[in-house]
Amino acid sequence: MIIYYYCNDIFYSRGSNFLSTILGSGDYRYKVIDNWAQLPDGWSFMDVAGVAVNSKDEVFVFNRGEHPMIIFDINGNYLRSWGEDLFKRPHGIHIGPDDNLYCTDDGDHTVKKITPDGKLLLQIGVPGNPTKFMSNLPFHRCTHTALCPDNNIFVSDGYGNACVHKYSPDGKLIKTFGEPGSGPGQFNLVHNIVADDNGWIYVADRENHRIQVFNTDGKYETQWNNLHRPCGLFMPRGKCPVCIVGELGPGMLVNRQYQNLGPRLSIVDNNGNLITRLGGENGPGLKLGQFLAPHGLSADSLGNIYVGEVSYTNWPSSFGDDPKPKFLKTLQKLERVIN
Repeated sequence: MIIYYYCNDIFYSRGSNFLSTILGSGDYRYKVIDNWAQLPDGWSFMDVAGVAVNSKDEVFVFNRGEHPMIIFDINGNYLRSWGEDLFKRPHGIHIGPDDNLYCTDDGDHTVKKITPDGKLLLQIGVPGNPTKFMSNLPFHRCTHTALCPDNNIFVSDGYGNACVHKYSPDGKLIKTFGEPGSGPGQFNLVHNIVADDNGWIYVADRENHRIQVFNTDGKYETQWNNLHRPCGLFMPRGKCPVCIVGELGPGMLVNRQYQNLGPRLSIVDNNGNLITRLGGENGPGLKLGQFLAPHGLSADSLGNIYVGEVSYTNWPSSFGDDPKPKFLKTLQKLERVIN
């Protein structure tokens, strides 16, 4: 028998010999799995900028540490690793329908298409050579990629530009859209991007606190609000999918202690209507069920969510001059609870 109870804005479940944290509500409830990933002895994660799951339910963890790409099965068993000579500063990862990876390196200003075993197939951008700041020429600290059903590649170019680039499958630039600002089709830090099976493009416009929706030609259609600094995005395949949004918490001293602003995950329908929220009621934290900086998101075939966090980078924004622990959690698994 499992008994559920509610305390301090988090559900807990108690069975015969365990206590676990349950986040979410309704059909979207998740048990937080502590210490899910079993790393080889002596290894550790630093900031986990991205995470993605392929058709075999292999979990690819894009890590800003000594071993940039670490792969696990869905039970957390280590499978393999690679990428020590490929990346400068991992930022985003997306897996296409053929299981090839699209890895965005904002320190190297490139997007790399790579096989599941680490063989480089395609590189877009000139390594170590950013374009002029806010020139809208690719790339200046690009952030993420998305693939449409026609296999065209969309790249969010968000730290040193304010735009999205559209490429052909073989890496030829087709068009660029967006500019700095807060109006429709304008951006204030383009941080993440996903596409659905109908070809709609969803862009995390982080510092404008919204997600903007475009067609494949870059025409603005609508926007989703009721979000706080949307940072990570994940949308499963299929018609009318939900979207999982990773939101950062307040980043200024004056509002750092505000409640109900994250960091958290929000699950919304494909019209942007809120379904449920996971965590974030009482700000960032180190306890089970709390987040520090959800940055990269994915889900496996069972609906379990994987959350990569840039906790080391974000610590000063959340905790100021408080001493930073030697080890911070940067990867979490949220196991879907089936009713």
